[in-house]
Amino acid sequence: MQLITPVELPKDIPLIKHSDNLIILGSCFAENIGKQLMERQFKVDINPFGILYNPLSVAAALNQIISNKRYTTNDIFEFKDSWHSEMHHGSFSSVNQNEVIEKINSRLSLANKELTQSTDWLFITFGSAYVYTNKSTGNVVSNCHKQPERTFNRRRLSVNEIVETYKSLLNKIRETSPNLKVLFTVSPIRHVRDGLHANQISKSTLLLAIDEICNLNPHHNFYFPSFEIMMDELRDYRFYANDLFHPSELAIEYIWQRFSSIAFSKETKSIIEECEKIEKLLQHKPIHPQSEEYKRFLSQTVLKIEQLNRKYPKLDFSFNLPKT
Repeated sequence: MQLITPVELPKDIPLIKHSDNLIILGSCFAENIGKQLMERQFKVDINPFGILYNPLSVAAALNQIISNKRYTTNDIFEFKDSWHSEMHHGSFSSVNQNEVIEKINSRLSLANKELTQSTDWLFITFGSAYVYTNKSTGNVVSNCHKQPERTFNRRRLSVNEIVETYKSLLNKIRETSPNLKVLFTVSPIRHVRDGLHANQISKSTLLLAIDEICNLNPHHNFYFPSFEIMMDELRDYRFYANDLFHPSELAIEYIWQRFSSIAFSKETKSIIEECEKIEKLLQHKPIHPQSEEYKRFLSQTVLKIEQLNRKYPKLDFSFNLPKT
């Protein structure tokens, strides 16, 4: 008995390897998938600007990464006793002006080095086709930082506007990274503040734009249907978090499993399984951290990591190892 309508998965996405370098930009759903990859020891840089929702903000972020932009005091503003960047998520904000600039420039430098020298994959997740434009500057902002609504104009991007932006942008990126592969997704998170009808129009705009972008370069631009999987295979509120807008952990895991089924070779899946086993061991919370029993447990875990590292030297579990 078949109880769901399976979403057809693409068959032409090149396989992703642990030796590949990945950069992920976009909505909080992009962060969820990025976390799945990171926990399985893939080399991934997740959202160097923080969460970004609309295509123009993602494009602006990529342009700043390519040009290795350096932020100064002219690029940030003060609001409610804190300093912010309109291009960055609130996690970059601080009461200390220099701290904001240092944090932003540090992440930009790292992302520039990765994108222009070593990145194999760029994952882009669009969340909404609606943008907010600062009335005083005319710039599309990535984050309003809770400023009054009268500060901004709101509009919906057109399909053509998104396509032309990314046609130019991806050509520019491939001047230095000609073999770069780009995987697009549309976030299944519902932007209910726009209204359910407007949210559907927004998602449809994104889907149409991505389809055109992928058709421009079908050997390097790809699409994974995470939005469709959520809407059709997981068509039930039990797959949403308590806010009824975001996918639940179960839904994210399900979409990850569907992605894994086409994205990895048999060997890569085997490495992932070994990484998952070690990750579970590292998540163990001891009752008595100083006990000899726990120290023996850690020694055995470290030994398993060393055995895996000898076989696959590029894996790095050091950031997850507990302090003793």
